[in-house]
Parts: sequence; C-alpha cells; structure tokens
Amino acid sequence: MTSSGVIKEEKKSHVRWYICAMLFAMTAINYADRATLSLAGPAASKELGMDAIALGYIFSAFGWSYVALQLPGGWLLDRFGSKRVYFWSIVTWSIATLLQGYVGLLGTAAAAIVALFTLRLLLGAFEAPSFPGNSRIVAAWFPKQERGTAAAIFNSAQYFATVLFAPLMGYIVYTFGWQHVFSVMGGIGIVMAFVWLKVIYNPKDHPGINKAELDYIEKGGALVDMDHKKDDKSCNALPTWWCIKQLLGNRMLLGVYLGQYCITTLTYFFLTWFPVYLVKERGMSILKAGFVAILPALFGFIGGILGGLFSDFLLRRGYSLSVARKTPIVLGMLLSTTMIACNYTSVEWVVIAFMSAAFFGKGVGALGWAVVSDTSPKEIGGLSGGLFNTFGNTAAITTPIVIGYIVQGTGSFNGALVFVGANAIGAILSYLLIVGEIKRMELNNPVV
Repeated sequence: MTSSGVIKEEKKSHVRWYICAMLFAMTAINYADRATLSLAGPAASKELGMDAIALGYIFSAFGWSYVALQLPGGWLLDRFGSKRVYFWSIVTWSIATLLQGYVGLLGTAAAAIVALFTLRLLLGAFEAPSFPGNSRIVAAWFPKQERGTAAAIFNSAQYFATVLFAPLMGYIVYTFGWQHVFSVMGGIGIVMAFVWLKVIYNPKDHPGINKAELDYIEKGGALVDMDHKKDDKSCNALPTWWCIKQLLGNRMLLGVYLGQYCITTLTYFFLTWFPVYLVKERGMSILKAGFVAILPALFGFIGGILGGLFSDFLLRRGYSLSVARKTPIVLGMLLSTTMIACNYTSVEWVVIAFMSAAFFGKGVGALGWAVVSDTSPKEIGGLSGGLFNTFGNTAAITTPIVIGYIVQGTGSFNGALVFVGANAIGAILSYLLIVGEIKRMELNNPVV
C-alpha cells in the first residue's frame, strides 16, 4: 500500500520465460544429438562400407525405439513428474551419444555397424520422454494466450541446433574425424542435465515466482497443479489402454496426430539426409555442407518463432483458437513445398534459397505441440503428448528408409524431394479436413 492509501499492484515475475529458455536449450541439444550421424554419416559410411540403404536404416534406428517408447515415456511423466523423468532422460541419451564415438574400436566394420545401430536405438529410447515433457511443462507454466509462443520457442530449437552445432560438428569431423563429434555432444548433454535440476520446478514450487505471476498463469488456464494432482481421474487411476482408446477415438486429436506425421517427415529429411544431399547431390565438402546448412536452419528458426507469435497474435485479436493455430500451419506447409523446385535448377545459391524458404515454412507451420497443449485432456497430458509424438515420429522410421531406397534406386534425390513435399500437402489436408474445431478434450467416465 502506498502512502496515499492506494494498494499498489504487484509486478509479475517472469520465471516462466526462464523455464522456456531451459526447454529451448535442452531441445537444441536433443536435436543436435539426433543429427550427429547426419554430419558424421558421409565419412562413417565410407570408413565402414555402408551404402545409401544401409545408412538409411542406421538413420532410422533412432525412430524405432523413440516411437515404441513414447507412450511409456508419457506415462512415466504423468506418474513421476516432468523434472525427474526428464533429468534421467537427458543423462542417458547423452551417454548413448557419447558411446557412438567408440564403435570403431570393436575391430570389424560389421561389429561397428551393429553397435552403431544399437546405440541409435538407445538414443531414441532415452529421448522418448523429452517432447511430451516439454508439452507438459508448457501446459503447466503458460496461459493459453502465450502457449503458442512458448511451444514455438522450444520447438524452434531444432533449427537453432543446426545453426549452432552443424558448423561445430562439421569442423570436428573435418579436423579430428567423425568419431569425436559424438564425444563432444555427449559431454555437453551430461553437463546440461545438472543445470536442468537447478532450473526446472513445478510452478507452485519455484523459489523465484511471485504471486502475481502464479495468479496470471493460473487464470489463463495453466495447469499449475499438474504434478501434484492425486484425484481419481488421474492417469494413474484410469486404465491406460482406456485412456489411449479415448484419445484415438477423438477425430480432432486423430487429425492432429496424422498432421504431425506429415510435418515430422520434413523434420527428418533435414535431420538425416539434407547434409548428405548437399555432399552427394550438390558436390559440397562435409565442412562446406556444415556451414551451408546454417542458412536454411536459421530461416527455420526465425519461421518457428514467427509462427508462434503470429498464432498468439491472432488469438489476442479475437480469432478463434482453431483459426489462430491452423492459419500458420497451412501457410507454412504451402511454403515448404518450394523444396521441389530444387529439382529444376543446378545453381547452388538458388538451391539454398529454395531450401531456406522451405525450412522457413516448416518452422512457421510447426505448431503441433502448441495444439497438443491446447487440446490434451488435463489428466493425461503426458500420455496424450506421447501418443502425438508416436504418430509424428513414425516418420523418423519411414523417412530415412524411403529416401534411402529412392536415392539408391534412382541415383538421385529428385524423387526424395517430391516425397517430402507431398507430405507437406498431407499436413494441410489433415488440418483442414479432419481436425475441425480445436479445443481441450474432456475424458468420458470409464465403465469399469
């Protein structure tokens, strides 16, 4: 209260944005660890005698386990909370990354290939809780009118990972050999896991948040008690398969899941085959490819941030949640189809321009995690995020393999770019024809 007797309103703290910055940092490391093999791949495949199909299967190993463990990962998050499960996820995936640098010590190329495949499987398994964890934390910390921006920020880290780490990894591979890139990235992840413990808290437990910020996010729909609830409708009390059946029976969520599969196909083209495309189709050295990849990734990063800001801007201007989320997705996916134009030019800078435009569009349209935060039943946010990521990251399996067969069979990446562009169209159709109104799903009472 001031001297004049007027009660002074407490100024909100901004802890939620520090939480978002931590999600951004860990997601950048997460994606960099997935992409290590794409930079090391050309040199590793030459040393170990892998053709395009074999390399495609090695790329896909991450996806098999990542997809298989999405639902268990989501259940673990709902059962034990985001902070603890995510910490162990970071530690274990970083160890799996580090060990990939030592497969050459096994003596034979065959043994090294098997070990590399196995470690990529483990990497996928240990990273499984990460994105459902991101979604749960955003749902707990951010009101509806800021959720699109927050989700876009952490999701845009996948592009920033390339901006920051691709030149570093390209330099390491070029200067010291492909094995060392894994040791460096694994070590960074282990250090950051312990930073995570110091930064991440549930909203009501954070020592830095004040009442004004807590009231603001709670009134805006943030699920501030997500990791404290023990009511009878929690996922621990409901039959897990009944919960999954409810999610899959919802047309809106099913459309979101299918759309995410198509969008993630674009992600895994850039994460796996894009550097190989630059080296083998466009004749660049791996060092040059590492630096050239910065520009499309930078545009993807900018697009990712702008997509979230634009979506929340539409929401604040009074547009419905459906319009605010769907508009950037549709426009972004349309722009992503420009990558097909690369098939009709041999001019290097034009190719990079088209890829940059496509990556920008992919960033603008990558609002799936914001939609999941908006739509998931509040009792099973982790499980819903896990199912969403299961559908989406099935593309981590199919995309590397399909592109591997296309390249091996045709001797060119032309068909691969058409395949990826067609998936962008698929995402548009899913959101326009299947999803319908975007709103939070309510669970029905189970019959037990």
